[in-house]
Amino acid sequence: MWFNLSKIILKNRLAFLIVIGIITLVMGFLAQNVRMSYQMAQMLPKTDSTYIDYENFKNTFGTDGSVVVIGIKNKDLFEINNFNAWYDLTHNLKSIKVPFKKDKKEIVVNGVTEALSIANAYTLTRNEEEKQFDLQQLVTKKPSTQLEVDSLKAVLLSYPFYEGFLYSDSTQATLIAVTLNREVLDSKYRKGLFTAIDNLLGKFEETTGIKIHKSGLPYIRANSSTKIANEIKIFLFLSILITAFILYLFFRSFKATMYSLLVVCIGVIWSLGILVLFNFEITILTGLIPPLIIVIGIPNCIFLLNKYHAEFKKHGNQIKSLSRVIQKTGNAIFLTNTTTAVGFATFIFTKSSILVEFGIVAAIDIVLVFVLSILLIPIIFSFLEEPKTKHTKHLENKLMEKLVEKLINLVTYHRKKIYLATVLVVAFGFYGISLITTTGNIVDDLPKDDPIVTDLKFFEENFKGVMPFEVIIDTKKKNGVFADNAKTLYKIKKLQKELAAYNEFSDPLSVVEAIQFSYQAYKKGNPKFYILPPATELNKLKEYISKDSTRKDFSSFIDKDNQITRVSFQMADIGSQELEVLLAEIKPKIDSIFSPHEYNITLTGTSVAFLKGTNYLVENLFTSLALAIVLIASIMSVLFSSIRMVVVSLIPNLIPLITTAALMGYIGIPIKPSTILIFSIAFGISVDDTIHFLAKYRQELKLHKVGIKKSVLAALRETGVSMIYTSTILFFGFGVFTVSSFGGTVALGFLVSFTLMIAILADLILLPSLLLSLDKALTTKAFKKEPLFEIYDEEEDIELDDLEVKPIVRQQTEDIEK
Repeated sequence: MWFNLSKIILKNRLAFLIVIGIITLVMGFLAQNVRMSYQMAQMLPKTDSTYIDYENFKNTFGTDGSVVVIGIKNKDLFEINNFNAWYDLTHNLKSIKVPFKKDKKEIVVNGVTEALSIANAYTLTRNEEEKQFDLQQLVTKKPSTQLEVDSLKAVLLSYPFYEGFLYSDSTQATLIAVTLNREVLDSKYRKGLFTAIDNLLGKFEETTGIKIHKSGLPYIRANSSTKIANEIKIFLFLSILITAFILYLFFRSFKATMYSLLVVCIGVIWSLGILVLFNFEITILTGLIPPLIIVIGIPNCIFLLNKYHAEFKKHGNQIKSLSRVIQKTGNAIFLTNTTTAVGFATFIFTKSSILVEFGIVAAIDIVLVFVLSILLIPIIFSFLEEPKTKHTKHLENKLMEKLVEKLINLVTYHRKKIYLATVLVVAFGFYGISLITTTGNIVDDLPKDDPIVTDLKFFEENFKGVMPFEVIIDTKKKNGVFADNAKTLYKIKKLQKELAAYNEFSDPLSVVEAIQFSYQAYKKGNPKFYILPPATELNKLKEYISKDSTRKDFSSFIDKDNQITRVSFQMADIGSQELEVLLAEIKPKIDSIFSPHEYNITLTGTSVAFLKGTNYLVENLFTSLALAIVLIASIMSVLFSSIRMVVVSLIPNLIPLITTAALMGYIGIPIKPSTILIFSIAFGISVDDTIHFLAKYRQELKLHKVGIKKSVLAALRETGVSMIYTSTILFFGFGVFTVSSFGGTVALGFLVSFTLMIAILADLILLPSLLLSLDKALTTKAFKKEPLFEIYDEEEDIELDDLEVKPIVRQQTEDIEK
């Protein structure tokens, strides 16, 4: 098959170049439309009960992730200049307008739908004539004297509703709750919105000298999206720079370096086009694919060029060399790329959209970069001049030859030491694995000194946090919230008292607080009446709050049928493990207040969805790793037709995973969604060298019948240098991810590089040692058969007349034959 394919490629090289060029132009055009994701990563499948609960909550009460909080802590806030600056900031935020595209028309819309602070807080006044409550602002105009500010302060502090919500009297902190336009927030125009907000905040800081803190899920997401967009460019630049440097170091050839980079750069363009074709967006994972394509695609070029130079050095025939490059390395590279693609494709089975998209695009792109490599390298070099002596000089790299000879000496005479070292590594590995913890925070992947993290800590210290946590109470009947003398309201009050004992939760917001606020207004603003009134008083209130205008103000807390209500908390980003313990502790207390026979209670919100998503991913990613091992083992069993050989070949690929997991345990890197990815990716890549080595071993064994020992050593000599080259590229290629500002991406780069380093040592030392020690027990008749690989005699002449290429190449061929 590969011989016929080589003829087709070389005979139709111009046609292939035109097709690839056209496809690249189309993909480049599509790549212009690639979109950043502005949503929180969706980790749960749509069939998961937690996901369904969260979606039902959003459909009933609206989304919980569109509020940005802006906070300050200053004892002189009520000094007239500071208060007026806070007043101006609140009103200026509320008046922000941004450009927006709707129905293909450029328009200007409100970027902020509400900005609420102590400078524009509302109160209710009792309208006895209309039997309703009128909503009024406490601060009707900017104060002009300190006396006015002091008077406003006294009035503001008389409303307990705002304590813990807009201000914290104990810490002297206050905040502005800014509700953003959801359409703008979920679009590319959010950048302009946050720029406008930051400009206003900067002006306030400059005017007052008071430091501002900002947080909230929209701000965290926007900041993360900006970081991702910037880091993609950095990763691409560093990937190209590092791979170019290493390639030139290996080949000492500008052409070999340039055309190898050309292949992977075309692969990058195609990868972006594939994202658009599938209507996927750039996320923190899919953003890694372009630099991954460079890092994973370059080893293909290295194996092809090494083989090309080695063949040409043997017989000096360029066409024969290019043809044999396709024949002899095509199948091996195809299989190594297949195993790498399988490692990524297993993420598809997690049913988590962010991982499914990553798995689909990465797997397809790896296959495509293989196709590009096997087509472009032979075609491009068929147009170029024959390699000169200096181009093949890298094949005689004395340093590499010495290194390989030392490896041969090691596996020949020191196998006991190798096995002892392996046993010790595995033993220490299993102990390290026992030290691993599982966790996950929403800002877990950011550095501790990142402004997002430090500002989040400010709100956790002063307002208990900003992460939404919701208790949804379904009374199972219409008007159930107010039925039976409003017993549900008193149960909600009891629940709030129970949860007040937990420092993780902020003060609640619910229909109870709304009623208490209304009752205080009913009692002419007396703060001692900020209480849940007895049933008789509730009946008096009912006449006022049943009005449409007041009923609308309650819609954030209760559904239209008065059947379902919510209790909203903000909480600290305490981590998934701690949150799981907390939920297990409070669930029985909630059930003791709200009998499951009478009520359906749901705990939801971003915090809960993130916890369940983290747990789901960790469980399913372990499954995907197991699946990757099974699938790759199956491929190798078909490849080598020997179960024993498959088992032995898996050993040097499982040990790197054990050592990496151990390293995580020893240095305190927890298992979380961003680190569990490492194992499937690293396993799919590291097995490539094993396939190359065993393929060459079987080739030597079958073709030359030189015996097992000589076959192992010949395989090590021939493939060792290429394996070292490609592993070096992969090691430093993945190393570029360590410059990321996301902890998970840094861990991915560091740990995959470490895994690949251990893998190449295992493939060059442990695998040959096992083959030499187990000898005939492994090399069965089945293994010697040729199920997939076509082995060609080194002296076999290819019918050069069958390779109708360009006249210039034919002339070169005829000159060589003469």
